[in-house]
Amino acid sequence: MESIANQSKSLRAILNEKKDHRRVLLVYGRDDAQHYIIEQQEALNEQRDGLAERDLDVIVLVASLVMEPDRQFLMHEYKLNPSDDFAAWLIGKDGGVKQSYKKPVAPKDLFQLIDSMPMRQQETKH
Repeated sequence: MESIANQSKSLRAILNEKKDHRRVLLVYGRDDAQHYIIEQQEALNEQRDGLAERDLDVIVLVASLVMEPDRQFLMHEYKLNPSDDFAAWLIGKDGGVKQSYKKPVAPKDLFQLIDSMPMRQQETKH
């Protein structure tokens, strides 16, 4: 699990670096609703092998630690509503949003969706 709170790079730059190589589950939560982030992280922590197998990185953003340019980027690119308690986006290796979530997502549902993607099906054949 990554947090970008102390990084000098913008969220856009981090996502651009991962494009073509990694899938990303981008998780956002408001400070007063961190239990959703914790719930999501705990569920995914139990599935590290599944994350690794699917080239899936998890980036966690806590609202109060998100810099304004990143917040604007999230609102513009991912349609973040800053008043939402929780939001998550599954971003494919192509950089596109494959699915968005308003509540923590079960790893099995996440893996099922990824496993149904054409690029993932090609990966499993190699």
